Amino acid sequence: MTTTVPRPSGRRTVRDRLFRLAETVTTPLLPDDYLDMVAPLRSGAALRGRILDVRPETRDAATVTIRPGRGWRGHTPGQYVRLGVDVDGVRQWRAYSLTSAPGRRDGLISVTVKAIPDGRVSNHLVRRVRPGTLVQLDQAQGDFVAPATAPRKVLFLTAGSGITPVMGMLRAGVPASADVVLVHSAPTPDDVIFAAELRGLAARGAIRLVERHTDTDGVLGVAELADLVPDHLDRQTWACGPVGLLDAVEAHWAAHGAADRLHTERFRPTVISPGTGGDVTFTRAGVTVAADGGTALLDAGEDAGVLMPSGCRMGICFGCVVPLRQGAVRDLRTGEITTAVPGDGVLIQTCVSAAAGTCDIDL
Repeated sequence: MTTTVPRPSGRRTVRDRLFRLAETVTTPLLPDDYLDMVAPLRSGAALRGRILDVRPETRDAATVTIRPGRGWRGHTPGQYVRLGVDVDGVRQWRAYSLTSAPGRRDGLISVTVKAIPDGRVSNHLVRRVRPGTLVQLDQAQGDFVAPATAPRKVLFLTAGSGITPVMGMLRAGVPASADVVLVHSAPTPDDVIFAAELRGLAARGAIRLVERHTDTDGVLGVAELADLVPDHLDRQTWACGPVGLLDAVEAHWAAHGAADRLHTERFRPTVISPGTGGDVTFTRAGVTVAADGGTALLDAGEDAGVLMPSGCRMGICFGCVVPLRQGAVRDLRTGEITTAVPGDGVLIQTCVSAAAGTCDIDL
């Protein structure tokens, strides 16, 4: 039996030849590299966004408005997005709640960022980044969202930047027909993110707003909820804020048999405490080694028998770059500390980085 293979069309053959020619002319870059410079948000490109505006919300928080690339698939109110931000030449990944309603006519999205002490990315976004800057994007993620069928009674319990995912829900009108109570805690009235908008919603009767200001009222305790919201255990509740608050809330709801009505969101459940030296785990190799604070991770891994990627000794820079999955490392040249928790996507150079505490390397 004879099999006949169809001959490629002339159009495809010409196109393929032109593309191969373009690759030859542009080597060592690829045609896509040049397209990225002129049309970085195009369809088919790696998902990116362009920052259009940075609007202050409080003294240490700002809303960043982004035009996402054509590959953006949208989001559900309450979800978050991971941003890849270049800070001083190093790409750092952080997750931020989407505070814009989905499906805006202009196609824009927004995240609201609170600068934290020693937070490289958050301070960069709040105080330094400029309109026009490109950022990397992942698709929206997270299940801290309101159900498709709105419950009759809702409680939002938030503190600090924990208001951000809830603001995304409120702006989307979720849940529009419910009896909604929002209990929000911040140090002072001026520190309430979205203060004017939240107070406006309360004035129109869309929500009942209970503000707690810790500088004068003290830290909000779950025992006070019985007075602030007497029927709080009967409400479907979404809580987001500091770890201590969420731990107390989860224990309180569980103790009263209402855990199934509680939904929580924890922004950064892992606490990194930098030090000098520590145990280094090369996760894929399954090797853990104790390293001092003066030994490069490249050397520590090789001494332990781990196959470490590198071109450093041949003069090829950045061949040793790998993901820091979790922990802290110190730059041996500058002393600068870099930390990461799972999902951050932080890349480090193992030839100039040493352990600054326990850390896991994705290698």
